[in-house]
This record gives sequence, C-alpha cells and structure tokens, in this order.
Amino acid sequence: MRDPTPKTVYLKDYTPPPFIVEAIDLDIDLRDDHARVRSRLAIRRNPNMRPSTGPLVLDGDELALESVKLNGRPLAQDEYRLDAQRLIIPQTPDALALETVVRIHPHQNTQLMGLYASKDGFFTQCEPEGFRRITFFIDRPDVMARYTTTIHADKARYPYLLSNGNLIAQGDEGSGRHWARWEDPFPKPSYLFAMVAAKLDRLEDTFITRSGKRARLQIYVEPGKLDQAGFAMQALKKAMKWDEDVFGLELDLDQYMIVAVGDFNMGAMENKGLNIFNTKYVLARPDIATDLDFQHIDRVVAHEYFHNWTGNRVTCRDWFQLSLKEGLTVFREQEFGADMYSRPVQRICEVRHLRATQFPEDAGPMAHPVRPQSYMEISNFYTATVYEKGAEVVRMIHTLIGKENFRKGMDLYFRRHDGQAVTCDDFVQAMQDASGVDLTQFKRWYDQAGTPVLDVSDHYDPTTQRYTLTVKQSCPPTPGQPEKLPFHIPLALGLLDRDGQDIPLWLEGDDAAHPPAGDGAPGSTTRVLSVTQPEQTFTFLRVPAKPVPSLLRGFSAPVHVRYPYSDQALAHLMAHDSDPFNRWEAGQRMATDLILKGIAELKAGRDLVVPESFVGAMARLLKGDEGYGPRDPAFAAEALSLPDENFIAEQMEVVDPDAIHAVRTRLARILAEHLRDEFSHAYRAHAVPGPYSPDAASAGKRALRNRCLAYLAETQDPQALRLAFVQFETADNMTDAMAALSILTHFDCPEREQALEAFYARWKDEPLVVDKWLRVQATSRLPDTLEKVKRLTEHPAFSIKNPNKVYSLIGAFSTGNHVRFHAADGAGYQFLADQVIILDKLNPQVAARLARAFDRWRKFDGGRQAHARAALERIRDTAGLSKDVAEIVTKALGGSF
Repeated sequence: MRDPTPKTVYLKDYTPPPFIVEAIDLDIDLRDDHARVRSRLAIRRNPNMRPSTGPLVLDGDELALESVKLNGRPLAQDEYRLDAQRLIIPQTPDALALETVVRIHPHQNTQLMGLYASKDGFFTQCEPEGFRRITFFIDRPDVMARYTTTIHADKARYPYLLSNGNLIAQGDEGSGRHWARWEDPFPKPSYLFAMVAAKLDRLEDTFITRSGKRARLQIYVEPGKLDQAGFAMQALKKAMKWDEDVFGLELDLDQYMIVAVGDFNMGAMENKGLNIFNTKYVLARPDIATDLDFQHIDRVVAHEYFHNWTGNRVTCRDWFQLSLKEGLTVFREQEFGADMYSRPVQRICEVRHLRATQFPEDAGPMAHPVRPQSYMEISNFYTATVYEKGAEVVRMIHTLIGKENFRKGMDLYFRRHDGQAVTCDDFVQAMQDASGVDLTQFKRWYDQAGTPVLDVSDHYDPTTQRYTLTVKQSCPPTPGQPEKLPFHIPLALGLLDRDGQDIPLWLEGDDAAHPPAGDGAPGSTTRVLSVTQPEQTFTFLRVPAKPVPSLLRGFSAPVHVRYPYSDQALAHLMAHDSDPFNRWEAGQRMATDLILKGIAELKAGRDLVVPESFVGAMARLLKGDEGYGPRDPAFAAEALSLPDENFIAEQMEVVDPDAIHAVRTRLARILAEHLRDEFSHAYRAHAVPGPYSPDAASAGKRALRNRCLAYLAETQDPQALRLAFVQFETADNMTDAMAALSILTHFDCPEREQALEAFYARWKDEPLVVDKWLRVQATSRLPDTLEKVKRLTEHPAFSIKNPNKVYSLIGAFSTGNHVRFHAADGAGYQFLADQVIILDKLNPQVAARLARAFDRWRKFDGGRQAHARAALERIRDTAGLSKDVAEIVTKALGGSF
C-alpha cells in the first residue's frame, strides 16, 4: 500500500541524484495474467555529490519483488529494505550492477500508468512517475540512461513488439512466442521509456531529411482503422519539414513511430522515437472527424514531434521545470498552427482557451507559478498554467527580443544543453545571452502566480500633439504569495485616428539608430512597451488628434487590461483595427459589457437593451468591408461568437449562472431576430461545393455557415430548426453533421430525438464518434440534462474505465455546461462527487482532473457554496482517497498539506 501520509515536495529542497544510472537492460516477459520484468542497471555514485556514502534508493509502486542481485550475487533479505514505494540497499560499492526481477499485473492496472493492458495489447505511459510501476529505478528526470529492451510475447496475439530506438534483433522462441530487442542510442530519463506489444495495423511512409537521410515513418492503429491514419501521417511529415525550415531541427533517428491506443489518460506522449497517442489525435476521416478534429491532429502530432528536441534531447532537471519542455513546445506548436491555418484565428482560439482554463486557475485554490514551488502529486501540475501560460511566457520572450534573436537563442540553447537535464533559468539565460536583452526581471513570470492587471489611463494635449499613456501594474494575492514584485510585461499597442487608420508611433526618447530589440521601429504603427514598474508613463509625439488606443495587440502578455473604452470606441476598434485579435477583442468586450449590464437589468425586472452600434458591427462582420462577405470567414465566425458562460462568470463578483444563461441566450436571440436576413444570406453563400477537404479556407466557410445556422435556430422558428435537421440528414462530412446535431440538442423539438437516435444508430461502432454523441448531450442547455447524463452513465456506449468516455460525458457536463452543473439545488455537485469517488478507486489521475470543476465554488451564492462544500467534504472524507484527489479537494476547501 502507498504511504497514507504522503509528503509535499519542494523546489527549494532539490539536490542532484546521489547515484547515476548509466545503462539499463530490460527484459519484459508478457503472460496472460502477469508480466515478469528483469532489470539490469549499471550504476555509479554521482561524483559531484558529497559525501559519497549513503544507501541506494530505488522507486517502485505495486511491484512484487522476486529477486535482487548486486554484482551477480543474490542479496539476502537482511541486506535490503523494501516498503510500498522504495527498494533500499544500505551498503553498495561506488560502481555496481544491480539486477531485480519483479512481477506486475498489467490487466489489473486501471490507472493506465506504467505497463497496462488494453483491448489490442500492452502499452505504457511513464510520464511523470509511471516507470516505477514497471521496475525498480531512480525514477526522476535528471537520471538519464541508455536503454536496451527485450520483449517476449505470444506471436499471434501480439505480433508487433516495439520500444524506443532501433530494432537490433528479433526471433521466435517456441510455443508460439517471439521476442524483439530494441536499443536506444540516446540517453533518456525514465519518463520517456515506451513499450508496446499488440495486434495493430501499420501505415508506413518515408521522409527525406534536409541532410538527405531517409527516415522510416510508421503509424500503428487498431485493426480495421488503417484508412483513418493517413491524415496523421501527412501531419507528421508537415511538422518535420516545418521544424527544419523554422528552427533548423532535423530528425535524429532512422525510424519514427506513432502508436494509437483507445485507453489513454493524456492526449499523447513524446517517448523518444515511439510516441503513444490517444486514438482521438490520430484517427480521422471526413465522415467521422470534424474540421476541429483535423486541426487538433495536426497540432498534437506536431507537438509530440517537436518534443524530440524540446523535451527529449534537452529535458527538464526536475518536475518543477515541467514548463521548460511543455511551455516551449506548446509555443512551437502554436507557431506551426499559425503557419498552417489562419494566424489570427489560431491566436483567438488560443487566448479563448487560456482565459477559459488558465485565468480561472490563476484566480483559484490551485493557483501556482509556471514553475511551481511545491507539489504533493506531480500529475496534478499538468495544468493550463504550466502548458498554456508557459507558452505565453515563451511568446513574451519572442516579442521582447525579436524573431531573429529568438532563433539565435534556440540555437545557443541546443549547443549548450544537448543531452542534458536543465532548468527554465538555463533556457532564459540562452535567450538573454543570444539577444543582449536583460531578462533578469522577466524571470519573475516563472516564479510568481496570478494574472497581472494593467490599469491604463490616457491624456491628450492638442496643443503639443502629445498623447500620454499611464500604465499601472498589479497582481492579486495567490496561495502562498500575498505580495508580488513587478513583472516585465510587453505591452504591444497601436493608436487609431478618427478614420480608423493607424497612426505612426514616435515615443519620447526614441533613438532611431538603436531601437530596442523586438520593438517596432520608431514610426511603425505597432510598438511594444516594456512595462517594468508599478506605474509608468509613455508619451507619444506627433499625434494629430486624440486617438483610440488599441491595447495588448496580439495578446502580447497574459494579463487583464482595464481601460475605460466607450461603446463607440469599441465599435471603432471592431470595425477598423488593423490587428485582427483586437478587432475580435473589441467585440468580445462589447458583448461582455452588454451581458453584464443585462444581468443587472434582469434583476431589476427590465429587458436587455442592445445598442444599434453593436448590431451594426455584427452586421458588418457578416457583410465584409465591401459588402460582399468577409474576407476571412473563419475570423468572422470567431468574431460573431458570444463570450461563453464560464468567461462571463469570471467577470462577476458573485456568479448567478441562471442570469448569465438567460441574458446571454436573450442576446443571441435579439441578434438572430435583427439579422435574420443577413444570417440566412451568409448561410447560403458559404456552402462549400465539391468533396470535403479540411483545408483552412473550406473549414473557415463551414465555421461561418454553421455559426449562422446556430443564430437562426435561436429564433426557435420551426423552419430554422427544420433547416438544422435537413443539414444533419444531408451532410457529407462530420463537421456539418455535428454542428447541426449540437444545435438541435439545445431545443425541445421532435427533430432533436430523431437526430440523436439516427446518429447513434449509424456510428455506434466508432468509439470516437460516440464520444461526440455523449458530449453534445452532456452540454445541452435543456433543464433535464443532468438526468439524461445520469442515464447515459448506464448506457452501453459509456465506460467509466475509459478516460475518453469519462471526459466526453462527465467532464463535458461539469466544465462545459455552466448553467446545469451549477444548478441551485446542488444536484450537479452531488453527481460529480459521486463520480469522482468511484473513479478515484480506478484511475486517480482522471478523478483529480474531474475534481478541478469545483475550483471556483467560492464565487457563487451562499446556497451553491453550501452544496459545493458538502460535495467536497464528502470526497475528502472518503476512506482510502488517493493523494491525487486529496490534494485537489483539500486546496479547494482551503486546507494545506
């Protein structure tokens, strides 16, 4: 059993490993009811550690030890100690060979960490601490060894035996069994180990690297799914080419493999040369995958491939440095996505996701810096802060030092640290040394939690034509950090004149001969201000009339900006801003203000009043600048969307889910009624002729068309609902079919049940499509949704042991259905608590992720708070609760460890 009183781990306590593992030889014998793992470790004491005495301590979890040998000699039981999580050998020489044999039970491994069984075979997941569930090892990222792996299994049932590196030998061993031996030429930490023994179908291709090397590419999928693997293969080749072109990074292996498995806790894993993926990020075909699915596959395949350098060749020293690899690789993935699709739309989607997930995290009980200072269970820190905010930190460096210097910094980073386990400071130092820009203060982004706030005021002097901006920065308290030092914040901005034209920007003190690195040159129309003090003033010269400021262009920093925009100023930005992100942002601000005012009006018994300027701005988005339709339909689709209910909730002191839902729905209906003709025309005009293609232009047209259909349905006109049903029935692609089905699930109409029944009947044998069917029902705004979700937990399509099913139904309801999850009677909270308790016994990592839906319970009214507290306390008091879930609920309740 695990330690019932697990300890908190602190960054300040880091010390290098007392022992180094130079090589590991694994022999894994897979049987029907167990696996026997023999491990031979070449170990030596770390010469950099003093004193050079002390026991050898190896990590282990749920391992049945059968034998242990030191330098070939079996150890007696009094020569080692064994507890639930460690194997301790008190006396060892400075250099030794250690051999252990353990028995494990992959078929009983519902945690899906370590070595586990799925329907097609055996798979592994070792990040962050899963390798200790396979064999005894010093399971930490800064212990990097060379791996040789031999796998034995039944040949008919498990024809493919895979591991990291190169296949160096294979053969039959009698009784219908076979073996394969793999050797990885690169030292790696244990979290990057991977092994697969399975019956799968294989797609093969080749890629010629820029140096002329021919690399063999292989994608393995479950039998019968080979026709769904082609897009992922093309995505891999695009990512390889892009990384060569943009960062000069070439594949360092002769072979690169991807394996898709349906039972997987995460999205994908970057194990060296053998990526293991959740099937949802590999399998795609036009009739079963949406445009968004194709984009996700593109980006996730790229993300895991990019890890080959930013994560594998250079890895993190300890888990506190997780963003060293994840934040940097997310940034690289984002840049890849921007180059493959619409850069403005990709940026909007990234910021929307950041605000929906990371900003609330920064304001809640699990707030932590990009580089956390402590953790109880590291699996709980695979968070939006580490990934998405971490990427924003990298993007800010890119903004501050400029694209050219950033590339120089990346080159220097690899030259210095290839083959090493390093820290976030090492990365920033490379950027500083390559660019000459002092990033000392900037590093506070890694160590301070919370979302900074910029309060901006301005003054214009028409006599001198001077325009002055005053910027005050602050950051609210977060757990363990009541006060914050000033951040170094890049504030990108422009100024618009009364005609909507950008004004050339001349800052007082400009030195045209030596502009700051990364800053727009004097006279350009976008400048980056370095906000480093609690209060700063910036003065612009030669401004002919009072401008409208376009602040935080491109979302240049993950901050809140407070500036007293009028409705007219926002409409001006929405119509004219040359920065697409800020055009979108102006519309979101207008809509948010309208909804918040509407909530106040609702409480006073008055109806929502929508100004003509807002309706007109939305009409211009549909018509485009010339009146013939928008130039970028994908951007128009995003700009026409209203802020979601979770985002609105974060803007309120005390959240009223029912009022948010009522006013937001009312606003959508008013827009639909005022612009019915425009929506109808755009719906017809953006039909995509010919065979389906997931290319960016076609996807953009479908996005706008389906946004228009959703607005038309808000009128609740039977003809509009019938139009949605006709689209559902006649769609030749999953994007249009799912859009129509999603719309219908919100309305109590006959077409709703017809569509749901027809969809399931057609796709019940495609698990990923069934996940979509579960999700649309879980996110329906109809009052009986919770009861429907409860019934679906008993449906044959659902399995609580499969993470994809859990996230699609229970996760979608608790995080994607704001009004129904936060019902005033607390039924949503009670339901989620029930599911977390059940899941905690099966898969604590998934249970902990679900429990995060309670993070913001204190923002609600007293009644809802009482229900949420009761649910959290019930989870907390459950006997045998995992440390994964215990950490989440205890922090949510305000406790400490």
